[in-house]
Amino acid sequence: MDHSPRGFTRRRLLQAGAALGGAMLLPGAITHAWAAGSDAPELTTVRVGFIPLTDCAPVIMAALKGFDKKYGISIVPSKEASWAAVRDKLVSGELDAAHMLYGMLYGLELGIAGKTHPMANLMTLNQNGQAITLSTDLLDKGVKDAEGLARYVAASAPGTHTFAHTFPTGTHAMWLYYWLAAAGIHPFNDVRTVVVPPPQMVMNMRIGNMVGFCVGEPWNARAINDRIGFTAATSQAVFPDHPEKILGTRAAWVEQHPHTARALVAAVMEAARWIDASPQNRRETARVLAKRAWLNTKEQYLTGRMLGEYDNGAGARWQDQHPMRFFNDGEVSFPWHSDGMWFLTQFRRWGLLRSDPDYQAIAARINRNDIWQQAASAVGGIATPSGLLRTSTLMDGSRWDGTRPAEYAARFALNRRGDTA
Repeated sequence: MDHSPRGFTRRRLLQAGAALGGAMLLPGAITHAWAAGSDAPELTTVRVGFIPLTDCAPVIMAALKGFDKKYGISIVPSKEASWAAVRDKLVSGELDAAHMLYGMLYGLELGIAGKTHPMANLMTLNQNGQAITLSTDLLDKGVKDAEGLARYVAASAPGTHTFAHTFPTGTHAMWLYYWLAAAGIHPFNDVRTVVVPPPQMVMNMRIGNMVGFCVGEPWNARAINDRIGFTAATSQAVFPDHPEKILGTRAAWVEQHPHTARALVAAVMEAARWIDASPQNRRETARVLAKRAWLNTKEQYLTGRMLGEYDNGAGARWQDQHPMRFFNDGEVSFPWHSDGMWFLTQFRRWGLLRSDPDYQAIAARINRNDIWQQAASAVGGIATPSGLLRTSTLMDGSRWDGTRPAEYAARFALNRRGDTA
């Protein structure tokens, strides 16, 4: 599996800097972009929305461990009921920033996840760590994997079986669609899909509203514990080291509060580094997140998968080679342009976009590498990647490197575009 960053020439880095308003600096350059005495945060309190999922961890631990105070702000986490609520409160200004689905923020920028709003991705909060759960009823019928599911679906009338994800342009929708399509199941023509908030997934499967769902942890582990589902695939098996949640906000908020944005990213980045520093820190994080104020669940549902220890509920156990990561020497948090562009290719594939957008320009506009670099400099000891693109190989063997995105989007046989076979 190849997930290395693509090297950029000096000329291309300077061009990328121009696209980012001159903010992209060459490797080794001095990255202090503010003058002493003039860099105080414009705000002292920052309201950050989150959904009760394991991957909200860097935001919560930044507040509870005092990393925010180190940078002159107080992070106030705000627990939200659904991704739609996060979207609405962020857009209205009730929230300053939020733990967000990567594709949700890009969808807002493009007007396909609600009314169009200029958005900003400040950093990636985590990679990996989501899963696709199928019901134990399917397991009892011999469905253990995608291939078995394809045979089962083929034997039924189209739309008979319902699957859930968490937001129409969100990451979970894209992992679910990709996984189904790789098995020859068209996610729009062969099955029915619905939107369900993450904390309501297990309850809805229990009462028979769907036979499968894609969601973040701990809700997949909870389905196994409650004996109503099993993990058919992890998201990292679909796309190793994939981007997942981001720290998102409005573009106008960053322009109005650039020092606050830098302080916020620095605090959350330092929390992410602390979480990844040791298994003990991950265990402590799981204990904290399980409390009522945050996820309101049992610690045991979080700890195993936080440590990369998987039990799929159907007899398989393994130590995952691509567990949920929060830092990885800063590479997790870097706003790779290729990450955002990948979601655009999937929006195009599934008909959410009627024509190819300007992939590179959109990623350069949304992903605020300038803020990330300033924050990384403030935290210290974090190397800036040499380019803005990285390379990955997905479950079906397709290679994504951020180049020729329109060609990549058009390569899939199963799609909803209407202009390819």
